[in-house]
Amino acid sequence: MARVEIPQLLVSPVHRMAGRPGDGLPGLPPGELVESVRVRAGLGIEGDRYFNRPAHRDASITLMAAERLPRTGSPEAGLLLTRRNVLLRGVDIDAHIGATVFLDCGTGPVELEVRRAARPCAWMDVTLGPGAQRALRGGGGVRCRPVGDGVLAVGDAEFGVVRAAGA
Repeated sequence: MARVEIPQLLVSPVHRMAGRPGDGLPGLPPGELVESVRVRAGLGIEGDRYFNRPAHRDASITLMAAERLPRTGSPEAGLLLTRRNVLLRGVDIDAHIGATVFLDCGTGPVELEVRRAARPCAWMDVTLGPGAQRALRGGGGVRCRPVGDGVLAVGDAEFGVVRAAGA
């Protein structure tokens, strides 16, 4: 187990990055950054755009390592711009593809199957700045399937591996 930090959580009820990146950044409403989220096994984060969507049940929650964010000089670089759900500090989550991991914010562990990479798209060059999409290749986060119910909250958490990749 390791101590990590969850500096941000994002719940977005609708898909925001529609259209073409060349058309510019759409307006993003306030209120998507939250203090806690309720995770449901096999469904995702309650209230999020991918919750209980058949096409996303295998990868309904996205996690990203804060250390992987490009150093653009923007203090706003975070979940509002990357559109991931959980920002982690203190663990290279991209190194755990294929594993089952847990996060425990003090209310019990939330197990997540780390299914695949969350590949950065061309929107990253618009939201984070030129070159961000390329900089995030291999480090743009992961897409997970929640294995159990629970709550994640901003602040300190325990992180551990339940089942290693390939086990």
